[in-house]
Amino acid sequence: MTLVEETRARLGAIGAWLPSAPMQPPPDVERAATRRLAGLGYRSVWSGEGPGTREVFAHFGDLLASVPDVLLGTGVANLWLRRGSTAHKGGATLAQAHPGRFVLGVGAGHAFQAAKLGEDYRPIGRMRDYLSEMDATEAESPSPVAFPRVLAAVGPRMLELSRDHADGAHPFAQPVSHTPYARGILGPDKLLIPQQTVLLGSREDARASVRRRVAQSREYRVEVYIAGWKRLGYTDADIDGPSDRFVDDLVLWGDAKTIAKRVDEVLDAGADHVLLTPSADSFESTVDILASLAPEVTR
Repeated sequence: MTLVEETRARLGAIGAWLPSAPMQPPPDVERAATRRLAGLGYRSVWSGEGPGTREVFAHFGDLLASVPDVLLGTGVANLWLRRGSTAHKGGATLAQAHPGRFVLGVGAGHAFQAAKLGEDYRPIGRMRDYLSEMDATEAESPSPVAFPRVLAAVGPRMLELSRDHADGAHPFAQPVSHTPYARGILGPDKLLIPQQTVLLGSREDARASVRRRVAQSREYRVEVYIAGWKRLGYTDADIDGPSDRFVDDLVLWGDAKTIAKRVDEVLDAGADHVLLTPSADSFESTVDILASLAPEVTR
């Protein structure tokens, strides 16, 4: 069995993607939440690395040691914050200590993050060089335990890198219609692990959530998300409206049964494992909503 096949079997269908804030949530709160979600049937728990958050490898080392029997994934380790050799060694260290329980998600972040470090934002070239450095490190000192790496990929060139130089892709903040698009580029032999926003409520509730996402994307000039939406056929009018079609594609909204059916659509469209993120106003409410959805989505 290949590493991709083994990872698919361990991941199952549904996981959770939890938001993080500068040095928040407190470690004990996050450990308890991760244990709770694992007990409710979520097969993996992911979170990211942004401005002011905990360093991702130290962070996940603590979680892996504290919470048994759940797979954890970085969504994502930001390449601007460390060299490729360091990222590879960090992943290898966690994989050796916790075999079969760690997926390394790597991403090129956004232009504002590169600018803070005085770097030019060249995501494709930088990611290609980064993966080459990771590969060279592995060749010099092979990892005792193999671990999968996936890329934060939205557009075609990053998806091609995910296919040719990684084990798959972890798209973020994309509509349901992105999944068949991504699978078409990746082919059948790579992991596809999309993050999907869910909302217990009405279309109008979802529309308000989308407006916040769009406003934040434009404020921070997160062009990769907006470009990804337009690549799928959405216009500025659809995005800024936002139109019903865009709202329904970007957010899985409704009651728990309806959301579960929409998740099945994402899986049927080619996802291996879908990471759910509730539209919520706090870490605690995010976890509570995931808990309320669990009887339907993790069945």
